[in-house]
Amino acid sequence: MFCKRMLLVALAAILVSVGPPQVQAQESATIQALATVVSSLSITGDNNLQFGTVTPGVSKTVDKSEPGFAGQWSIVGGIGAEITLDFTLPDSLLLVGDSTNGMPISFSPLDASWDDGSGGGQLAPSGVIDPNGLGTERLGASGQMVVWIGGRVTPRIAQTGGDYAEDVVLSVAYTGN
Repeated sequence: MFCKRMLLVALAAILVSVGPPQVQAQESATIQALATVVSSLSITGDNNLQFGTVTPGVSKTVDKSEPGFAGQWSIVGGIGAEITLDFTLPDSLLLVGDSTNGMPISFSPLDASWDDGSGGGQLAPSGVIDPNGLGTERLGASGQMVVWIGGRVTPRIAQTGGDYAEDVVLSVAYTGN
């Protein structure tokens, strides 16, 4: 009995000193987590939408293709990035110094255009965009886009003389696509 007990203790000691079997065929590999942050998106207003002198009772239209009269913005961002174009349009121009005296202004679905470098500029742009709704386009191969807008003012017959103005805002944002 003593021999069996000694034999079991000796076997247990050998097993403990040897330990668990070692893994001999273990390998590993590493990957990286990567992300590219697109460059910041910027927009500048280059030209005001200019109707010039208007006559009471006579509507006046400025076309988006009229250099020096159509409103113009320049956009710079990531090459080929998809962006939204969101116009905030007034429904009247206000007499400077008198916010109660307005002159109606309107914008048709064809009153804005854009060029990303693939078109022919203001006179032959890449496309037309409805300024009355949210638009989605892609910046060009240079990461740039120019947007133009025209519109129509309709002075009343009894329109008070003076200078009228109101903001026309274009907001742009990356879509993530």
